[in-house]
Amino acid sequence: MKQDVGRFLPLSPAALHILLSLAGEERHGYAIMQDVARQSNGRYKLGPGTLYDNLQKLMKERIVEETENFSTGAESRRRYYRLTKLGRAVLSTEIARLEEAIREAKLHLGFQRSAL
Repeated sequence: MKQDVGRFLPLSPAALHILLSLAGEERHGYAIMQDVARQSNGRYKLGPGTLYDNLQKLMKERIVEETENFSTGAESRRRYYRLTKLGRAVLSTEIARLEEAIREAKLHLGFQRSAL
């Protein structure tokens, strides 16, 4: 049975950035925070509370999962996260939704500019 990904949308900005960060590879929390800052050219920064609250919610919804990390030393204490199959579907659906919204906005803004 196919799960309805629409029930997870729209994603909050924090959740969207977290999923985008995990789309390419699994990451630990600090790496997610750094990648979110990079994605937004420093305009959007996640604090630890926001990050881990969102990760807990995303894991509860089975959009993200914690992975087994077999590193040694200090790296072994870090928890790594990755998108699930459902998480990829949610992210893809959200991207399509945002692209449609942007397309509509460009149409309306272009129309308004030509009317001025």
